[in-house]
Amino acid sequence: MGFGTSVVLSALGVNCGKLEFEVIEAIMFTGIIEHQGKIEALQLTRDGGRVTIHAPSVAPSLVVSNSIAVNGCCLTVVDLHNSRLSADLSGETISKTSFGAKGGELCVGMRVNLEQPLTAGKEFGGHFVLGHVDTVGRVTHLTPEGENWWYGVRVPEEFARYIVPKGSLAIDGISLTVARWQNNIAEVAIIPYTYEHSNIRDRKSGDAVNLEGDVLGKYVERYLEERKASVAGGELTIERLVQQGF
Repeated sequence: MGFGTSVVLSALGVNCGKLEFEVIEAIMFTGIIEHQGKIEALQLTRDGGRVTIHAPSVAPSLVVSNSIAVNGCCLTVVDLHNSRLSADLSGETISKTSFGAKGGELCVGMRVNLEQPLTAGKEFGGHFVLGHVDTVGRVTHLTPEGENWWYGVRVPEEFARYIVPKGSLAIDGISLTVARWQNNIAEVAIIPYTYEHSNIRDRKSGDAVNLEGDVLGKYVERYLEERKASVAGGELTIERLVQQGF
């Protein structure tokens, strides 16, 4: 297994009374931001592009082909030079993330959150984050309250089913807990440490942010959908009896 690779066992089925598995290598993150960088160059076209980030705290420890989450988006390092890392962006990445958002999108000079993949023996302090951005949300407010802040993000309607009060949500790659949920706005409480060690302190109303729902919830949703389809397909009807020759 390579750098930052996690082992996932996926059940294939039962054969001769034995449960068989396949081993899948997958990149995972925890949503605990350890580094920050600043975008120095960003070239975008309809079909792809490239981003270059000045990241002196982490770039020297990377090698080309390593994975790194940039604002929650898993990218592959394709070039390293003078504490700068570069990564190519596919058209899909641009269209589904804040790199390509119209208004409030990422641009040169912006600070970005960086996280290296989870490795064996590393503390798991957040939640399962895959670096596969689901959609883009919009910041509604960042309101101070004592020493903390309330951070609000408007969630697209089609993504709302993944929001669970007191559940986990990755916003720009940060593992956060939904404290309040109403009118399609997810609010999270931000402590001073998170504020100082992430790009949240730069956020303003209207900014585009990357959202990734909890993968465990997605698996449950998928299971229930398949179960419902299976039950629906097993209903005994006159048409099915005729098809079977009765």
